[in-house]
Amino acid sequence: MSVRKILKIGDPLLRKTSDDVHPDELGTKEFKKLIRDMFDTMRHADGVGLAAPQIGIMKKIVVVGSDPEDDSPSRVPERILINPEIKPITDSVDGNWEGCLSVPGMRGFVERPNKIQMKWMDEKGNSHEETIEGYSAIVYQHECDHLHGVLYVDRLKSTKMFGFNDSMELSGPILD
Repeated sequence: MSVRKILKIGDPLLRKTSDDVHPDELGTKEFKKLIRDMFDTMRHADGVGLAAPQIGIMKKIVVVGSDPEDDSPSRVPERILINPEIKPITDSVDGNWEGCLSVPGMRGFVERPNKIQMKWMDEKGNSHEETIEGYSAIVYQHECDHLHGVLYVDRLKSTKMFGFNDSMELSGPILD
């Protein structure tokens, strides 16, 4: 298990746009180790997603996945998303109290489209396209924002709905 340091808000790398992953990179030992390290880091920090820029790797790579024993409706299947592209396909939004491993100990209320069309490549180079709804759509948008230098704090509905976890009374859906 190799847990990497998660960059925190204020680190300039979190505000940069990541580079595409070239298909030639996929089969390398370095790439496979990076993916393992990303999952290890995400799980160690009790997250549901992690983008490569959060560990200082400026590549368009996201890993997601809830605890495999979680059987709740908000369970997010384990996936590796390479060079993901997201297109909202509804004007309908869901509001959630979002948190972020790069903004530890804080939450903010963010509204995002609850139905998206997503294209990505998996770790084997296979292309995928899928319509994703609900909580998973929110998680994917949150993580993919990192690939473009965007943090959830940039999308707050109101700065009055942002603060430290232990100082707030949260109601409604919570995203970790």
